[in-house]
Amino acid sequence: MPAKDDDRSTPPPLPEPLAVAVADSHTHLDMQAGTPAEGLARAASVGVTTVVQVGCDVPGSRWAAELAASYEQVHAAVALHPNEAPRIFLGDPDGWSGQQRPAGGQAALDEALAEIDALAALPQVLAVGETGLDYFRTGPEGVEIQKESFRRHIEMAKRHGKALVIHDRDAHEDVIAVLLAEGAPERTVFHCYSGDAEMAKVCAEHGWYLSFAGPVTFKANQPLRDALLATPLDRILVETDAPFLTPHPYRGRPNAPYLIPVTVRSMAATLGLHEDELSAAVAANTARAFGY
Repeated sequence: MPAKDDDRSTPPPLPEPLAVAVADSHTHLDMQAGTPAEGLARAASVGVTTVVQVGCDVPGSRWAAELAASYEQVHAAVALHPNEAPRIFLGDPDGWSGQQRPAGGQAALDEALAEIDALAALPQVLAVGETGLDYFRTGPEGVEIQKESFRRHIEMAKRHGKALVIHDRDAHEDVIAVLLAEGAPERTVFHCYSGDAEMAKVCAEHGWYLSFAGPVTFKANQPLRDALLATPLDRILVETDAPFLTPHPYRGRPNAPYLIPVTVRSMAATLGLHEDELSAAVAANTARAFGY
């Protein structure tokens, strides 16, 4: 029996193409169905002609760098995700049941960060991230490890002259405090921005970019739309974070870069702009933020 169009496992249909091409500033092609070539072709067919492929651990960061070396329209970001640093340091206590647990400790974290550092030096790698703080899944024992990893990623981004991509979950005040204490890189992007309008104004004061994903389209998320309205037009980016955070009306179904037009049109409606005007701004902002 063929799947219904509203089946949760069925990819959403292709949206109408954008007239002005844009970039997906944050995606995970390695976690999506199909080949990268297929995903990139679908995206390009609707006007999403550039993507930033983001690594969350050492293998994923290697994969991102290799993909970006193979496709002109792909740029890479490399890092240890905030949740990855405690797993490495603590020997991944939740992921090694019945197996020999890795040694962990400072040496393991240093080794992983050294490999990220080497990848960050590659020309096709335009950003260090996603890094930052995530208090949703990490307990108190992991907070200081996350902060150390975050600080070292910030230093790495500045030393290599790369953009910094921030993951911030339930940690707004601490993320900003660390950025200000360490000195944020010239180009800093808050991926899947989740703060309020007041935080957006603080970010704007420092020249940071805010990237909005599918949640900005959700009916209950008016505070996030208020944050979008508080963000200067020249600091707005758009992303999928695919395969996660699929925009309305496809929430819960597989996400992919080709769905960027759905989010762009919702954002344009919120801002009272024609979609072409927002697309042009987003395209220019993404190129400036990542330096391509």
